[in-house]
Formats: sequence, C-alpha cells, structure tokens
Amino acid sequence: MNFLPDNSVLALLAGATLAVKLVMLFLGCMSLWSWTIIIIKFLTIGTARKKVLAGYAAFVEAGDLSKGIKGLGDKEHSPLARVSSLAVHEFRLLEKAGINRERKRLLVKDTLRRVLKQGISKEMRTLTRNLPFLATCANAAPFIGLFGTVWGIMHSFHSIGMAQSAALATVAPGISEALIATAIGLLVAIPATIFYNYFLGKLNEVESGMVDFAGAFLNRAEREIAWADKPERG
Repeated sequence: MNFLPDNSVLALLAGATLAVKLVMLFLGCMSLWSWTIIIIKFLTIGTARKKVLAGYAAFVEAGDLSKGIKGLGDKEHSPLARVSSLAVHEFRLLEKAGINRERKRLLVKDTLRRVLKQGISKEMRTLTRNLPFLATCANAAPFIGLFGTVWGIMHSFHSIGMAQSAALATVAPGISEALIATAIGLLVAIPATIFYNYFLGKLNEVESGMVDFAGAFLNRAEREIAWADKPERG
C-alpha cells in the first residue's frame, strides 16, 4: 500500500528546477552544520556551566586560598582552574621580580585583576566559538529559502506562458516546488534561533560565575598574601 501521495515532498524536490535544488542543497548543508554546532555547544557549555558553579561553591567553602585552588580540579576540565592557574603563574612571576615589597604590594591587585579578566575572556572566546554561525543561519536562511521560492515561481510563470494555460493543474506543481524552499529555510532558521538564544543565556550564567570567582579569588588573595596588604615598615 502506498501511503505517499503522487505529489509527495520527495517528488516535488525531484521536479524542482536546478536553481531551487541548489538553494535547498545549500540550506541542507547549513542545517547539518548548525545542528553539529548545537550538539557540541549543548555539551560543552552545559559542562562548563556545571564546572563553574561547582568550582565557585567549592572555592568559597575552602578554608584558604591554596585549598580553594585545589578544589577547582584539573585545568583540562575546569575553566576556573585554568583562570586561577594564570593568576597564580603571574603572581609567582611578580613575587620573584627584583623590586621592593612596597612596589609589589602596589602592583599585585591590578596585576591579578588584569590576569583574571584575561583568563575569563579567553574562556568565553572558546565557549562562544562558532555561535555566530547560528545567528547567521537564523537571519539568512529564510531569505535564502525565499530566493529559491521567487526563482521557482518565476519559472512557473514562464512555464504558464509557454503552455498558454493558467489552469490550476498547470500552476500548482511549480509553485509547490518553489514554496518548499521557503519551508526548508524556516526549518533551518527556527532551531538556530531557539538554540542561539538558549546558549546566550547559559553563557551569561557561565560568565557571571567566573566573574564572581575572580572577585572571590582577588579578595582572598589580598587577605592571605602576607606582603600584599601590609606596607613595608621603614
């Protein structure tokens, strides 16, 4: 038993003009790549969010700065561990610098603040990589599909003129083929729009968590580093 009508979607796709087929092929490639990005970002951003929230909570509950850093986990899996490692490395360089303690005390706060900001920016660049493509799909895919539709309708009207008949049976197949391009464009754009906005919300949570961690790290460093908050006695 055949459950598909004679003018099924596949039949309409097969009967479309070359230009419309190329448009639909292009939209198909856009959809494939956008879904690849969506799946990867769903995993990476979700993992980063969990690590940041858990790491920040562990750092706040730790007894001192050293234990707090250890509680963040390894650099391979924890964004906060990578950010803190940059700050610790820069602090050690400053500690070994051949300048007096008073000068170090004046430099340490701004130095750590800059390094923490740079570390957060680096992590956010990694997490947001390829997301602009979803925005491009959301904005461009409907218009690309509309181009295929307009081209297909133009071809249909040309066929009507050649056949010298405006009967519905003559017009309908060509217009149906053309409208499929718009439908495919919307099928590409809608998921891209939904997940792009979803990821932006999750990234805001990740960035807020890292900023909170940077503030807690800086406050604890100022309290616990012996020479950072006490002027050198003459």
